[in-house]
Amino acid sequence: MASSSGLLASAPARAATNAAAAGPYTPTWPSVGRHTAAPEWFQDAKFGIYFHWGVFSVPAYGSEWYPRNMYQTGSGPNEHHIATFGTPAAWPYHTFIDGGRDKAGTFHQFAPKLVSQGGQFDPDEWARLFKAAGARFAGPVAEHHDGYSMWDSQVNEWNSAARGPRLDLLRLFTDAIRGEGMKLLVAMHHAYNFTGYYQYAPAQSDPSLKKLYGQLDRTAANRLWYAKLKEVVDRAHPDIIYQDFNLDEVDEQRRLDFLSYYFNQAEDWGKEVVSTYKEHDPSPGEVYDFERGGPGDLREPYWLTDDSVSGSSWCYTTGIGYYSTQQMMHALLDRVSKGGNMLLNVAPTADGTIPQRQRDILLGIGDHLTRFGEAVYDTRVWTAYGEGPTAMGGGSFTKRVVGTAKDIRFTRDKAGTTLYATALGWPSQGLTVTTCSRKRIDLTALTGVRLLGPAAGQSTEVTGWAQDADGLHIPMPTNAPFPAHAYTLRLTFADAIAPLTPHTRITAFRDVDFHGPRATLPLGSHTAAQLQAAGMAPASISSLHIPTAYRVVGYPGDQFTGTPWTFTTDTADLRITGANDRIRSLRVTLAPDAWLWITNTATGMAVDGGGDVRAGSPVKQWTANSSTNLQWHAIDLGTGRYRLVNRTNGLVVDATGVASGGTVFQKTWDGGAGQQWTITDLGTGAYTIANHGSGLLLDGAGARNNGAPLKLAAPRTDATLRWTFRTAP
Repeated sequence: MASSSGLLASAPARAATNAAAAGPYTPTWPSVGRHTAAPEWFQDAKFGIYFHWGVFSVPAYGSEWYPRNMYQTGSGPNEHHIATFGTPAAWPYHTFIDGGRDKAGTFHQFAPKLVSQGGQFDPDEWARLFKAAGARFAGPVAEHHDGYSMWDSQVNEWNSAARGPRLDLLRLFTDAIRGEGMKLLVAMHHAYNFTGYYQYAPAQSDPSLKKLYGQLDRTAANRLWYAKLKEVVDRAHPDIIYQDFNLDEVDEQRRLDFLSYYFNQAEDWGKEVVSTYKEHDPSPGEVYDFERGGPGDLREPYWLTDDSVSGSSWCYTTGIGYYSTQQMMHALLDRVSKGGNMLLNVAPTADGTIPQRQRDILLGIGDHLTRFGEAVYDTRVWTAYGEGPTAMGGGSFTKRVVGTAKDIRFTRDKAGTTLYATALGWPSQGLTVTTCSRKRIDLTALTGVRLLGPAAGQSTEVTGWAQDADGLHIPMPTNAPFPAHAYTLRLTFADAIAPLTPHTRITAFRDVDFHGPRATLPLGSHTAAQLQAAGMAPASISSLHIPTAYRVVGYPGDQFTGTPWTFTTDTADLRITGANDRIRSLRVTLAPDAWLWITNTATGMAVDGGGDVRAGSPVKQWTANSSTNLQWHAIDLGTGRYRLVNRTNGLVVDATGVASGGTVFQKTWDGGAGQQWTITDLGTGAYTIANHGSGLLLDGAGARNNGAPLKLAAPRTDATLRWTFRTAP
């Protein structure tokens, strides 16, 4: 029966023992994997807010890892703690919970008071601020690594209702956030509590302190991990449960118990819910989270990033530094364009105050989303995420940067009839959208271009735009007509947006200068009949668009006969080569002299030869960088297959004798079937790479850690089996 607060009453006996709930999900990976990981409401939401606030906010020193680091002899927090409070033995961390006086006689305790009780803490005002910032979902870190629960827990006596503020903080936040119409997120970071966070803390003899400091035996610790989650599920009915790292250290069965319980309860509530993960083995039923980052390109399936207004700490500390509003706004726009949501952290002070600098950042984001939100909320990715010189993303823990007027990010409406192009600066010289060149898209159905702003619902018609082989040219005033962190153009089409040729596809045109009917041609061999089926009659090609790292070999005869022509760059007029209207068959290959990154679409990790290694060494994966270890020649063997040669060591990728799940290795080229690879274009800009010897596919296996081995797997539809090729920088 629901309480007056809208939360379910707790059930202590069930909380610790029930590992399942009636429903369609059972605690197995195939079962929970059937759960819809990113429901439509989540994909529509784009932006959420959470907050690192708790006992660790009281010392306000270093970071939210103060509880760990205060025990590490010689660390900055340890020295600060000794100087301010005394030795950790005399003033242990739990003194911040129960209260005590420092060396100067000042009393310290995590005990925020509600405004109604004469304090500074107002959860309703926080929720109004988050709403004004444009958040569609919000919620607390309900337990961090320190083991302190921010709800009236029946399984953990170290909680905010029993000690400290004596408030059920989760209940207060749940009511406030849902009262503003936002979805509720609850973040749980408690896996690390018993898997290493209190590494330097002394062994405890008191059973209660063993619980707080993560020193229970493994069975009891895993039971408590699950029991806390079950209480949160039963009490708050969260729309999103965000899980921090180290879940791979939690017993697998307990993880499955949690997922099946949460998903089954959501079925009873009639809600679509989201569970996130970071580093443990992924389930298709969950959403992957990048910490402080995101992919460098489009990524599927749908994902999340958690970031913070500060680069120095997740919780409030004295002297905390902040990113600019523009840095955070550009990060949000970049991540949405690549198929993700952003969860932004704020850091209140211990008494429950959100500092003005943080408010300014939030309200600045909210102002932008109020004015230009139609290009963010409820949108979907386009075929390309954007263009421009400024690199953003590429994994977790990437830099926050400000884009330029030449950096453009795309989104589209769900109907696919409106394209939004957002420039990350004012294009005072006019905007040229190179992605929308005549070589890549037919814009005859484009009916209008409007500049959004300056206020919500307002826009101004832009005239004089024109398309040519270099892009879509849109004239703009020299001076920005209004201030904004980015400027959005709405491109409206009479019907569905014409398909954009992927940057991995060759386009053949009937007329010179990339005019007339076109056909997009994937990697592989194309006979006269196949050209005809693709929409290009044999002996009718007059111009070719050839993306970087690709090559076209055209033949005057069908079935690849006659003296060929070879093209490796855009050719606007084949008459200058003598090939105009003469190509009857052709082959599209990767350029054999191009050094390429081979990058996994699920993780963004690049294939790594590992440098000066011996033959037989494993092929690994690594965060993309400029090292030649990550650069490969894909050399066409003339059979539709390739050998993959590492730039640093000259070895090739070899899977001779490797079974599904086995590790791929490197070896000197010997021409064997295990060293030959069939690269199949999936039509999305991604490829599968199949071993000729076994038919198995190269598999990133979901690995996101540098040095993880590359493996083989049987064909399936997972993104971990999809790869992109692009020229190494």
